[in-house]
Amino acid sequence: MKSGIVIITTGAAMIICGIILFYIIQSGPQIAPFLRTIKHAGTFIELLGIGVTLAGILMYLINRNQPQIQDFDVGN
Repeated sequence: MKSGIVIITTGAAMIICGIILFYIIQSGPQIAPFLRTIKHAGTFIELLGIGVTLAGILMYLINRNQPQIQDFDVGN
């Protein structure tokens, strides 16, 4: 259960870093190729962060404590 929470926070951090990389660089026709690469990398990191966050949510939901199944003795 704790691994799901760690993965969710990692994905959220990736999303925040991707947003920062994408919006900190101004777009324009004369943008340097290096800065354009950094801007595109920010988009890629943000999309990966969304996927990691969803995977963490699924892991958290799957690994929750489930109630014990009780075996009933059915006598004949």
